[in-house]
Amino acid sequence: MHATHLLLEEPIRMASILEPSKTNFYSAMTRIVGTLGSKSRSVEVLSGCLKAGMSVARFDFSLGDAEYHQETLENLKIAVKATKKLCAVMLDTVGAELQVINKSESSISLKADGLVVLTPNQDQEANSEILPISFDGLAKAVKKGDTIFMGQYLFTGSETTSVWLEVSEVKGADVVCVVKNSATLSGALFTLHVSQVHIDLPTLTEKDKEVIRTWGVKNSIDFLSLSYTRHAEDVREARQFLSTLGDIGQTQIFAKIENIEGLTHFDEILQEADGIILSRGNLGIDLPPEKVFLFQKAAVYKCNMAGKPAVVTRVVDSMTDNLRPTRAEATDVANAVLDGTDAILLGAETLRGFYPVETISIVGKICAEAEKVFNQDLYFKKTVKYVGEPMSHLESIASSAVRAAIKVKASIIICFTSSGRAARLIAKYRPTMPVLSVVIPRLKTNQLRWSFTGAFEVGPTARQSLIVRGLFPMLADPRHPAESTNSTNESVLKVALDHGKASGVIKSHDRVVVCQKVGDSSVVKIIELED
Repeated sequence: MHATHLLLEEPIRMASILEPSKTNFYSAMTRIVGTLGSKSRSVEVLSGCLKAGMSVARFDFSLGDAEYHQETLENLKIAVKATKKLCAVMLDTVGAELQVINKSESSISLKADGLVVLTPNQDQEANSEILPISFDGLAKAVKKGDTIFMGQYLFTGSETTSVWLEVSEVKGADVVCVVKNSATLSGALFTLHVSQVHIDLPTLTEKDKEVIRTWGVKNSIDFLSLSYTRHAEDVREARQFLSTLGDIGQTQIFAKIENIEGLTHFDEILQEADGIILSRGNLGIDLPPEKVFLFQKAAVYKCNMAGKPAVVTRVVDSMTDNLRPTRAEATDVANAVLDGTDAILLGAETLRGFYPVETISIVGKICAEAEKVFNQDLYFKKTVKYVGEPMSHLESIASSAVRAAIKVKASIIICFTSSGRAARLIAKYRPTMPVLSVVIPRLKTNQLRWSFTGAFEVGPTARQSLIVRGLFPMLADPRHPAESTNSTNESVLKVALDHGKASGVIKSHDRVVVCQKVGDSSVVKIIELED
């Protein structure tokens, strides 16, 4: 394990904690992914979410059909144009999720020490004695003594709407369970999670493929959240499938680690995936509670060193129903940032919570405070040591740009990029200042329409940076193609500097570090702005 030391003066002046925080144009370097649903799909609320700091919108296909999510997305597009705030789109697959089917949607009360039967016979009516499930192989997968967690905790954020079961016996295709705690389940759908047991279902189901093939392609999704990723092969198969769909071949795949299998094969999965989502909801069932923090710290460290985004879930569940997080939750968000997390993913808090905008705002403020005491110097040295020598050309340029920016106390790093790789590498070294990624589009046709206004047409390279800590995209004019001359580079740089000034990130006499290609060479230069 690698310790993270806070950058705090000792002894800290306690009165300084009470001083109001300064507000910046970029409220926090850490990004926020918001799951959209019943309480967060109007244009008004979505505009509030974007202004509060949401940079990625997650569409969870465990709930709602394609038409429902399309309506939400159309509202998001209106909000994006109105607020001029960029937002990426993430499609979250259902995957190997086990579900209880409650067609009547009547409440089901389960009493501690009672018995309940889980059956694959979906013709049965759900009641307190028998529950039909969506998987016919459960009886073959479990044995006496296995633990099953069931309920709506993923949707509601409340563990009180869930129940623990212990397998008592297997009767043919049915599984008889002892109820461990009293609970009342309501609604049409509950999920099942069997602790540390392999479920023989594909990671990318036929239903998932159909959603991606239709809704995903139509909306040019930026990220695919691959639920229940268990092996590197899961990611390879998903990537192969995306490659057959043409328009979304560039979609990034984020492997969602939510059980022991994913944890066991983490290193191979990380190599294949574009990023990792630490799904602490399900993972917290598979792992003993005292082990969850160890996985989080180890996984985030590995992501950081690989230069791939790490996303942490389940941080402020109590805000689903309350205006303020608990003290433990606030500390948990800060610790995730100090661990090196790129983004915080909000689920039930924004999906059906009463305070989606306030939740995003408060999480952003906690992230910003934690970033102030993040020990960048220690992190930089650790990352350089991990990369070792000889460095690749691009890695050397990226680390040099960050080192220069720190030494001259630059206000911002500006990076010219077409693929986004250079900008992501700079962000990997966690500079203390924002990285403005100036995306130079590679035009294949004159029919493409580009926009500075934050419209969805800006393309995946710009939007995919919206999940990387400290990376803020800006689209260059397409009349300045990637293979540009020095004079057009200078023209684009002026636009980028003007953008920085207008947004309040740069002011007179500030220093700016610029990373760009000149001919076949990569150049890092320092500019001192005049009046």
